Amino acid sequence: MLYHLFTYLHQKYHISGLGVWQYLTFRMALAVIFSLLISAVFGKRLINALHRMQVSETIRDLGLAGEEKKRGTPTMGGLIIIGAILIPTLLLARLTNVYVLLMIAVTVLCGLIGFIDDYIKVFKKDKAGLAGRYKILGQIIVGLVVGLTLYFNKAVVVTNHYTLKEVAALNLDTTKLTGKTIAGERLFMQNIKSTETTIPFFKNSEFDYCSITSIFGEGASKYCWIVYVLIVIFIITAVSNGANITDGIDGLAAGTSGIIGITLGVFAFVSGNVIIAKYLNIMYIPYLGELFVFAGAFVGACIGFLWYNSYPAQVFMGDTGSLTIGGIIAALAIIVRKELLIPIMCGIFMVETMSVMLQVAYFKYTKKKYGEGRRIFLMSPIHHHYQKKGFHEAKIVTRFWIIGIILAVLTVITLKIR
Repeated sequence: MLYHLFTYLHQKYHISGLGVWQYLTFRMALAVIFSLLISAVFGKRLINALHRMQVSETIRDLGLAGEEKKRGTPTMGGLIIIGAILIPTLLLARLTNVYVLLMIAVTVLCGLIGFIDDYIKVFKKDKAGLAGRYKILGQIIVGLVVGLTLYFNKAVVVTNHYTLKEVAALNLDTTKLTGKTIAGERLFMQNIKSTETTIPFFKNSEFDYCSITSIFGEGASKYCWIVYVLIVIFIITAVSNGANITDGIDGLAAGTSGIIGITLGVFAFVSGNVIIAKYLNIMYIPYLGELFVFAGAFVGACIGFLWYNSYPAQVFMGDTGSLTIGGIIAALAIIVRKELLIPIMCGIFMVETMSVMLQVAYFKYTKKKYGEGRRIFLMSPIHHHYQKKGFHEAKIVTRFWIIGIILAVLTVITLKIR
């Protein structure tokens, strides 16, 4: 809203200084600051309100150190994260941008699913919360919104660049191309609808999801949108649940998500800048740069939430927060076409999820074979395994953050190591 207001004033009345609102870096920095302030100022008020309403999650008796101290700690703190994301985005981002609108929708929808789950747990006194099938249904709806928008919206395109020699070699019609001089070189650009994504570590190698339909024979390409939407649903469901599983000890999910958010912000900025994209020889996605502002708000919200969620936590994010940050990360990765990097970028989420899956599968297998279930880990998710081994939860979180930073750096350098 502020962006549109100040842009209008600058263009109509030429007010000095308002032109700075055109710069993504300026608005991203403001988004980080605003989200931090919202978290700090309104976060404390919300925590006090949750205390008064006795909105606390039931702590399961897992035999872990420090469990008793957590009893009575308010939950549903994810509302702080959601507010700290949405308010700066609405104020500072270009609200006519399809990607910004899509991310706002993802934030609201995922937040709503998590809120309903927490509401049932807290106010209905049902420890199970929202039934799993309904939670999955909600995530499927989010996946449908993201997948169908990205596939059918005309503003969602990628741009191919051609030099004069390439135009001649390919016999392209320059009247249908947009000419632009970049770094002293005349280039011709063509916007196309595409379901391509980036394959990491390979140069000039993109994978088109529509190619999957070829196994069904000729004419199956018209069903490409179904394949694409199903893949989007799977990614959003997997990452969202991964974030939910990771949210088991103070500060782990919020800190890890902040690191991932910085990584995705970098990808949004470079992929949405035609000069940098050309230099890095990566896919240029028009209008994507505006997500740099959203990513700034997301990172600021995660860091601001850590002020109250770091050990010893004054508030838990609950499913309201964990399902939201997971959905946001998944949607951002898909939009910037870096979803194949999720196993690296979201490595912490993946390991946490795999530890649960392996534990359950091995327990069932050994119970069937030996009549007694056995375990791989002392407890899953894996952060509880280290708690059982005697590590302090603050040390576990810090070391997981360090691993997250290493994974983030490895993810970013795929821009050049190909």
